[in-house]
Amino acid sequence: MRYWVSAFVVAVVTVGMLSVYAQQPAPADMILTNGKIITVDDQFSIAQAVAIRGDRIVAVGTNQNITRLAGPNTRRIDLRGRSVVPGLIDNHAHFQEEGAYWTLELRFDGVDSRKQALEMIRAKAKEVGAGKWVFNLGGWSPDQFTDDKKPFTRDELDKVSPNNPVFLQFTRSAQYLNSKAIEELKLEQRKEPWIERDANGRATGITGVAGRNTLFDQAGFLDAPNGGKANLPMDVIIASQKVMLRDLAKAGLTASGGQCLWEDLYRQFQKEGTASMRFFCQKTVPGGGRGAGAQEKMIAQLPSLRFHDGDEWMDNSNYGERFPGGGGGDVIAPGPEPIAAPEVWDAWGRFALAAAKAGIPVQLHSVTEIAIGEQLTQLEKISKEVNLRPLRWSFMHMEGVTPSQIERMKKLNMFIALNPRPIVSGGLLHRIQGDKGNAMPPMREIQESGIMWGFGTDAFEVNQFRPFQMLYFAVTGKMVGGTVVNTHTVSREAALIAHTRNNAYLFFRENDLGSIQAGRFADLVVTDKDYLTVPADQIKDITSVLTIVGGRVVYDAAAGERSTATR
Repeated sequence: MRYWVSAFVVAVVTVGMLSVYAQQPAPADMILTNGKIITVDDQFSIAQAVAIRGDRIVAVGTNQNITRLAGPNTRRIDLRGRSVVPGLIDNHAHFQEEGAYWTLELRFDGVDSRKQALEMIRAKAKEVGAGKWVFNLGGWSPDQFTDDKKPFTRDELDKVSPNNPVFLQFTRSAQYLNSKAIEELKLEQRKEPWIERDANGRATGITGVAGRNTLFDQAGFLDAPNGGKANLPMDVIIASQKVMLRDLAKAGLTASGGQCLWEDLYRQFQKEGTASMRFFCQKTVPGGGRGAGAQEKMIAQLPSLRFHDGDEWMDNSNYGERFPGGGGGDVIAPGPEPIAAPEVWDAWGRFALAAAKAGIPVQLHSVTEIAIGEQLTQLEKISKEVNLRPLRWSFMHMEGVTPSQIERMKKLNMFIALNPRPIVSGGLLHRIQGDKGNAMPPMREIQESGIMWGFGTDAFEVNQFRPFQMLYFAVTGKMVGGTVVNTHTVSREAALIAHTRNNAYLFFRENDLGSIQAGRFADLVVTDKDYLTVPADQIKDITSVLTIVGGRVVYDAAAGERSTATR
């Protein structure tokens, strides 16, 4: 009898122990401890450690609490006091487009020395070999150089690249060419007014922005229609995209909005387990052609569009970036802004109404005060028929927005997607706009209004891509090179929120991304300097020492290469 009672007790205890054990969560796959975890949650709280299981964060807290979640196979990372921020999100860029020729183009992102830029041209010419083009498609200006802000001259480009044609694009302003390029493009024989000449009639090597497309097409160094896919060998495209992804991971970028020109290739990376960047794609209807009925053809296709039908790596998130109709100029274009006729804006409004009725989320190109005002007038009319609030429509770029327009946008629950080009073109902006440029964009007023807003670069043609350069601009008002071009700055906390959590909201992913919290995707960046305490002028120099996307290490500075290991 005692035997059966004892056996029964043992069985009950065993079952109880198994039940308790079954309720215990599985050990974390990775824990990061002894750090400064800048969570960017609603309280902007700071923690010591974080635990990851699979592709999600499972806990954030103290070293003691997180260490308890480790098992025998858990990867343990001692942060040794380093800071961790959420993966940075760019709300609008052209990464997939640029990635096709990332290794072919010479970029000046973050370069603040003219001497360094010239040496980079010399090195690129040596790399590609005599006779091959050395080219740059924008995202910089001479104003970013601390040692000499003058335009590049034909003669100095000849000195560093005597045997290679050189084409450097100062976006929306000019192109700089050397003698080999002038010879290739036959500029001395051409008569176009955008070719600058000296007193003797000799081409200086500087051409106006009006000649950009003509020269680009004639040079033929890159078969890539403006905004279109590059026609290059696939092995070159794959290798180039992967180098770009590594550079983006090193910069702390883990997600972006924009065109998804190479969706099939990025799906291949996803299947291989090498995907390291999330993309929130713009999706549009094809053009309706010319003449009567063109817009109606486009409107008829709107109901067929589907959004938020992808996955965590690639998702159709917004219509963008233009509606047919409307008009507008640019704050860095000389002369008065062209004014579109009322009927042209009414045509814009008809398309906007159809998009709203179809329930489509939208991200719209809008730069100047006049264009922003006209678009808002149309949307205020539309809001009387369709509730725009749940659609989270946004205007992007927005250097010319005014405080009163911000309030009008707020009433519509719109989002402001800032893409501040003064980071590289601040000198040009001030030459065109004068002191008005100090509030282009008015970041402080946007923040104080309480409207939801975020940062994007619109890289690569009109801006640099580095997110900490963006945060430096937001906090100090300084462009690349250190010149103050904006006096309406924001706090470090507000700037970081705008580049992480708020952008997640724009893409309807606020429960997945943008902060370091349990349940969110494990997109984290361990930085070499503490963003919150480093001197403000050093924010631009912050880089990642470890970038994690979806619980997988995609960049490890110590390893010197991207890793796809999950342990």
